Amino acid sequence: MTILGHLINGARVDDAARTHDIFNPSTGEVGGQVSLASQATVEDAIAAAQAAFPAWRDTPPAKRARTLYRFKALLEQHADEICRLIGQEHGKIVHDAKGELARGIENVEYACGVPELLKGEYSKNVGPNIDSWSEFQPLGVVAGITPFNFPAMVPLWMYPMAIATGNTFVLKPSERDPTSTLYIAELALEAGLPAGVLNVVNGDKEAVDTLLDDARVQAVSFVGSTPIAETIYSRASANGKRCQALGGAKNHAVVMPDADMDNVVTSLTGAAFGSSGERCMALSVAVAVGDTAADALIAKMQAQMKTLRVGPFHDAENDFGPVITRAHQEKVCGYIDSAEQQGAEIVVDGRGVQVPGFENGFYVGGTLIDRVTPEMTCYLEEIFGPVLLVVRAGSMEEAMRLIDDHEYGNGTCLYTRDGEAARYFSDRIRVGMVGINVPLPVPVSYHSFGGWKRSLFGDLAAYGPDAVRFYSRRKTVTQRWPSAGVREGAQFAFPS
Repeated sequence: MTILGHLINGARVDDAARTHDIFNPSTGEVGGQVSLASQATVEDAIAAAQAAFPAWRDTPPAKRARTLYRFKALLEQHADEICRLIGQEHGKIVHDAKGELARGIENVEYACGVPELLKGEYSKNVGPNIDSWSEFQPLGVVAGITPFNFPAMVPLWMYPMAIATGNTFVLKPSERDPTSTLYIAELALEAGLPAGVLNVVNGDKEAVDTLLDDARVQAVSFVGSTPIAETIYSRASANGKRCQALGGAKNHAVVMPDADMDNVVTSLTGAAFGSSGERCMALSVAVAVGDTAADALIAKMQAQMKTLRVGPFHDAENDFGPVITRAHQEKVCGYIDSAEQQGAEIVVDGRGVQVPGFENGFYVGGTLIDRVTPEMTCYLEEIFGPVLLVVRAGSMEEAMRLIDDHEYGNGTCLYTRDGEAARYFSDRIRVGMVGINVPLPVPVSYHSFGGWKRSLFGDLAAYGPDAVRFYSRRKTVTQRWPSAGVREGAQFAFPS
């Protein structure tokens, strides 16, 4: 059986003392294994990044950008193979994998503009013959820890900008679907990235702990569940590192009585069930304002969901595929069980779905649950599966209180035709990313991605302008060249 290793200092490295099975979720079969890096292997990757840093730091930003331009071209050239690998190990349908890759490539495009992004400020004659300017310098060795649900896109949120700004990088992807991530990193080397600038270590907690504790690592970026995000942020911060840790979500869509219900249903179907609901920006709760709107939403959703196709990744006619593991399949179904036991109404039940020819795959069908209340487990916790909850509210203010009271504040959406209501909602809601009649308000690459409350730990969001600041530190220089022969006496007052 093929064992996937690591990428350290420009070469594949094997470390097969411990391995982890890689499943094909569409079939339920083991397709290979991945090495789980030891502490020593991770330290080798950090050492390679540290050795590569001085030369890469001194490489002009324009030359770094040219490498990224070549990298972007290779990503587009090899898109079909990348998407096949994503689907094979994640289960994501090919059209969804293409969308993921496209959003990742956008971040490479933005990083290609780094010569402009790194320009500091300059002020002449801030005092007599004194000039002052700022510049943005790289941190050194930085690390990224990424989740299974976007094995191409989320790493591309991180290391293109990190290396564009002059840092070197150690990436620890998910051990559940690492092949596409490693393949993409090798394309970066093919584009001309020097050995050691980008390193990939596959692993588990031992690898993560090493990255968090090693003093040579200056910053850590993480995307995953909230309990782990909080732990990583606390540990990295305690060790003196910069850290941004993106956690979980419970994204609400508020459906007003005046909304275009046909449009609501179409967009909610994709936003709730796309990628099997394994998105931190998935709309998992529809808050219908008024029983009339709720009843109309339920009726139209039932009709729409009859057309949903769930199946293996390679069939582009399918709408979504399996969830990532058997254990996660059981966890999602457990949330549906709990909703039923706590008094919610299972309108469309995705438990026990069978896909002919793929009976051992990790499938959960699209599920619609009505009359969910805020104290239910399915409402409080992130399900991360193809499950849409419907909560009934008496007013927009009540709906907004539900959202504001939830521990997560990642994304939200309002469906309405009322501009005044939209402006009020977007201005006052305590959520980091807001859509108005846009179900997945994921910012484009030249804005930044980040939630509020327990959805983000740290002061700076992911990618976009915040990434430039996260992966660099400001230095301000104040300079004067005294005239020859002129000597000044000591000045004891603070200069002004």
